[in-house]
Order: sequence, then C-alpha cells, then structure tokens
Amino acid sequence: MARTYSFEFFPPKDPAGEDRLWTAMTALEPLAPDFISVTYGAGGSTRERTIRITEEITSRTHIPTVAHLTCVGSTRDELSEILDHYHDAGIGSILALRGDPVGGPTAPWIPTPGGFNHADELVALAAARGDFTIGVAAFPDGHPASHGNLDQDIDVLLRKEHLGATFATTQFFFEVSKWSSLVEKLAARGSSMPVIPGILPVTNVKQLERMAELGGTPIPSGVRERFAKIEGDAESVKALGIEIATEMCRELLKAGAPGLHFYTMNSSSATREIYLNLGIEK
Repeated sequence: MARTYSFEFFPPKDPAGEDRLWTAMTALEPLAPDFISVTYGAGGSTRERTIRITEEITSRTHIPTVAHLTCVGSTRDELSEILDHYHDAGIGSILALRGDPVGGPTAPWIPTPGGFNHADELVALAAARGDFTIGVAAFPDGHPASHGNLDQDIDVLLRKEHLGATFATTQFFFEVSKWSSLVEKLAARGSSMPVIPGILPVTNVKQLERMAELGGTPIPSGVRERFAKIEGDAESVKALGIEIATEMCRELLKAGAPGLHFYTMNSSSATREIYLNLGIEK
C-alpha cells in the first residue's frame, strides 16, 4: 500500500470562517493530498455544515473526501439517511466515530434514544451497505474513556476492523514511540489495518493546551517548556511547531508509518512548510 498524505478541516462557523477554509483549501490543493477529511463539532453541533462542506469539497476539488460521521444526536434511521446523502454526493469514505458529548470528550456519554452507544455499531451500519470505505479513530496516548487501559483500546480497534473498518487515523500526539507501540500491539493480535498518524502543527499555545486537555493528550514536559519560553511571540511559536512536527514526521516515516494525516486547523502555511521540509513529492 502506497503512503497516503491527507488533510483535515473543520466546518466553519460563519462566512468569514468559510472564506478562510477555501483560502486554505486552494493553497493546499496543489500538494495533491490523497484525501481530505471534514470533522463534526462537539455534540454533533455542525452536522449539517459538515455534510454541506464535504459535498462542496468533493465537487470543487475532485479530491477524495472522507466525511466524519458520529453517533451523537442521531438515531439509527437518521444515520442511514446521512449515509445515503453522502453516497448520492459521490462520497465513498467515512470516518466512523462515537463522537464527543455536548460537553466535550470528558463529559458523561448519554446515547441518543434510537441511536448507537458505540462507534462499532456505526461501523457495522456503514459496512452493511457495502459501498463505503470505513475509517476509525485510534489513540496513541489512550482513549479518554479507557482511563489508561490501552489493551481495551486494542480490543475496540480489532472489533471495528472485524466489522469492516479498513484504516485508522490517530488523535494528535507528540511521542513517536506511542504510535509505534499501538501499531505493534495491533499487529501482534493479527491486525492488518494501517494506522495513519495524525499530526498537529502547533501554531497557538493556548489552542494546543485546550485541545490537549479536551482530548486527553499529554504534552511532554520538554515540548511544553520549549513553547513556554516563546509563548508571547506568535511567529516563533509557529516556527517551533513546524520544527517539532517535521521531526516527528521524519521519525514516523522512518518507522514505517503508512502516511501522515495533518490537522490543518483550517490554515495552510504550516502544513505547506512541513511538506517542503520533508521533500514530499506526489
């Protein structure tokens, strides 16, 4: 399987945000990503915008698009309708997620009546159609709900693979050894599912801290200290974020990563610079 390079965007909240998204999309399109993914907001709050933006990216760019689909706030019948909608729009891949509760990843999970309790049920629903490539999420630092039980995370990923998932993308992380450990444990259990590492080029320290807190991603003390010294200088923060991400990417590719998935935060410059640093040519 050839390595894949992909970008993730989130649905904008207003017209200005939509303009920024399309500006970033235009700047990144020449890099010829293998796919683009579009997220949901917490609690499924951006479902309609996710569907619309995903369809527009597919029609405007003709780059394969992976649409996020979550269990939050939708019944089984509604999820089936969304899958029909994606299919009719020419979208052939989804990322099947449980999704975050309205209060964020650490809030109590309350299933929607008539809906699903876990992402494996969503994987099974999508796989039953037979016309979607299905991805799932993986967590090198552990899923927030597993409370450090990484073996439980492996069990969950294996079940999703058994039900029809064919690839995984990870939450962002900072220690390559964590990704390697996850991949090795999966392989030891017989998995053949590629696990694409998710890369966050840090450009804003407060944003990083909030995302890390919400997702349960530990920031290594060495990384935290390097950013703390320059937190007040936006350009220096961005440069350091690019440096750290580039080094991680080099280590991951050397370790055999099946690709790289960039969390763009709807901006293009950091990802473009990392591409240049890595000398990626498509």
